[in-house]
Amino acid sequence: MPASPDAVSGALRAVILDVDGVLVDSPHEQAWREALADFADPTGFTTAFYQAHVAGKPRLEGARATLERLGGTGAASDAAAFGRKKQAVIDRLIAEDRFTAFPDAIRLAVALRETVLRTVLASSSKNADAMLARVILPDGRTLLSLFDADVSGRDLPRGKPDPALFRLAAGAVDAAPAACLVVEDAPAGIRAAKAGGMAGLGIARLGDAALLRAAGADLVLTSLDDLDVSALSDGVLRRRSGPDPHTSSV
Repeated sequence: MPASPDAVSGALRAVILDVDGVLVDSPHEQAWREALADFADPTGFTTAFYQAHVAGKPRLEGARATLERLGGTGAASDAAAFGRKKQAVIDRLIAEDRFTAFPDAIRLAVALRETVLRTVLASSSKNADAMLARVILPDGRTLLSLFDADVSGRDLPRGKPDPALFRLAAGAVDAAPAACLVVEDAPAGIRAAKAGGMAGLGIARLGDAALLRAAGADLVLTSLDDLDVSALSDGVLRRRSGPDPHTSSV
């Protein structure tokens, strides 16, 4: 393949997608903030704080990181209780359908089904499947059904930015790490992809493009509609040019 600043290392075989912030506008941030009121002042739990310190991490790690920064001396000892409270809140929010799927993400998932690329869900959250199973597409399928494999919510020794979850995702579809593209909205997820020897696409939905670039993203977009899906199988990660071909409503 000709050398190109847009090229990744050889042809791609798989696309690995995070869920929260990539496929769905999840209630995780809201749940963390609501639960935090029982343990510390939630005023400092801003969207920027969530993206920098919590997003993409397993529940206990996110709870510990929050309390270490916002809860004062010794507050981290409450991390397990804080995590349980947050889980109870998010279970309620999901049951109330207090989340939405991003239309551009649905279009990407549908477009990837029309390629030779395998697709894998890889979220640290144990709630990912519950949300995607509740998103019904116009043809009656669920968003969850569009993916070839799913390793979300696995219990691993370390969470992102450790690459273990993404390596597990690559193995689920027999793809070498160098043949995988990870789609992430969190800097910790991008760092995990790069640590695992994978290409990283950052989706900046919260004005955090600079954070994603600093984490090592090979490409940062503000809409997944801007990704040139047709070039991925050739190992080219680039922004699509020209009119938007995704005209169907979802």
